[in-house]
Amino acid sequence: MKMKQIKEMTNEELDRQIEEFRKEKFNLRAQSKRGQLESTAKVKQTRRDLARALTEKNARAAKA
Repeated sequence: MKMKQIKEMTNEELDRQIEEFRKEKFNLRAQSKRGQLESTAKVKQTRRDLARALTEKNARAAKA
């Protein structure tokens, strides 16, 4: 997900997306431990998307 897309989200959408990224990260980590992970790049991308979303959330909180 691009930062531009994240910035266009409302606060509620951003919160939902953060939760979705966290669930996906958890599932990917569990698949990795079980040896079922198909693409290791997906873990890295999810982690970075989560960081982008959290960065935007913190930036919004700092403005308020």
